[in-house]
Amino acid sequence: MAEHKISPGQQVVVVWDSHSSPEALQNFVQNIQAAVGAEGRVSVENLNQLLQSSHKESSFDTVLSGLVPGSLTMHSAEVLAEIARIVKPGGRVVLKEVVTTETDRNSRLKAITKLPTTLTFSGLVEVKELQKEPLTSKQTQTIQEQLGLPCNELFFVEIEGKKPNFEVGSSSQLRLSFVKKPILSEKPAVDPTAAKLWTLSANDMNDEDSDLLDSDELLDTEDLKKPDPASLKAPSCKESGKRKACKNCTCGLAEELEKEKKNLAPKSACGSCYLGDAFRCASCPYLGMPAFKPGEKILLNENNLHDA
Repeated sequence: MAEHKISPGQQVVVVWDSHSSPEALQNFVQNIQAAVGAEGRVSVENLNQLLQSSHKESSFDTVLSGLVPGSLTMHSAEVLAEIARIVKPGGRVVLKEVVTTETDRNSRLKAITKLPTTLTFSGLVEVKELQKEPLTSKQTQTIQEQLGLPCNELFFVEIEGKKPNFEVGSSSQLRLSFVKKPILSEKPAVDPTAAKLWTLSANDMNDEDSDLLDSDELLDTEDLKKPDPASLKAPSCKESGKRKACKNCTCGLAEELEKEKKNLAPKSACGSCYLGDAFRCASCPYLGMPAFKPGEKILLNENNLHDA
């Protein structure tokens, strides 16, 4: 099988579907067995049973799927992932699949432009198309009946990919070399000219060469006067100019304001209190008292004073 690059001693698996005849499958497997020789081994798996197979990972050098004459294989993402699992690192995968030139997300068929990307997503590398051929009218009719959709411009595409030279999920320890910095036994030499710019010695502080200010010269005559103790005393409530006593008043303003409040005569809200009860409000403090002349001072008991 020179066209599939099968060499003696290889482990090969052939994946077939129900559209290929038993005779075609038998002849195909016999040709592969002759190519691998007595030292090699050929396994056969149905496409629908591949996911239930018990093959260990990295079991085969080559996977051939959909290459049996008469096959109408369509590889799902799960099937491609399983194929990538059972092939050895560095092994080859050769697929033949029915594709279409149309891009339809609802179709089970892959677009011819999307097939290489699908194989790459499954974990294969160096994906390349080997050949492409159109389907016969009978094959096209079979696909249309199987999918229940009108499919035009269908092709067989044979495509190849390789598994990377490492197993999925494998790990390796990285060898990192860290070059140690040399330890300086001595301090680096300092430029004398640069050091002189940033150091002062006793010789540099001669009074003749330095112009230093005396801090006492910054004070004038007013700054040296002793303040008057009276100016340091906080003003009392009366001296502050406000007719409001402090919270802890000690100057007598609080008592004075309280006395003035008591001596204030009540004022009439309506201006008719002096006319008598007929003209007074229901809450008037003068109720029950005789009329009086405007401006006449009327003395009331504190019990008779209440808010209108």
